[in-house]
Amino acid sequence: MNIEINYSYRKDDLQKYPFGELALFTLMQEECPETTEVSVSFVDNEEMTKLNESYRGKVGPTDVLSFECDGLDDDEFEEEGFYEGSMIPEDEPYLLGDIVIAPDIAEHQCVEFGNTFAEELNLLLVHGLLHLCGYDHLEDEEAREMEAREREILRAWSKMQA
Repeated sequence: MNIEINYSYRKDDLQKYPFGELALFTLMQEECPETTEVSVSFVDNEEMTKLNESYRGKVGPTDVLSFECDGLDDDEFEEEGFYEGSMIPEDEPYLLGDIVIAPDIAEHQCVEFGNTFAEELNLLLVHGLLHLCGYDHLEDEEAREMEAREREILRAWSKMQA
């Protein structure tokens, strides 16, 4: 798996955290293909505001955005040599998507939710990755399922780090 971390904002604050390892762990928990590729970018509030307004039509910044590329569940196609549920050959990179995180928003949410900065960033990363893996939270039941999966992955990650 290939995980690219882009520190275009607050690099000195953020590069000490094992985001690449957490992303890899999450993708393995979700049984993503070995050739999965994903990027994670940390941006300032101005950039996040532009993205949020352009892609979601929402005013102001948000904490995390996910942009899906290839989707395993997009096509009902199964044939040997292709990823299950897709028309992407197994020997080609599987471009899962891009995640954009606003660390300043995460920092403000720490106080609100009682998390450390690292815990909030980890939650946002896992949340974004789960969106790329097909989870959503538009309906109450979907939200409960996604939140439970987030807690499960973060608990397992925490045990590995202890």
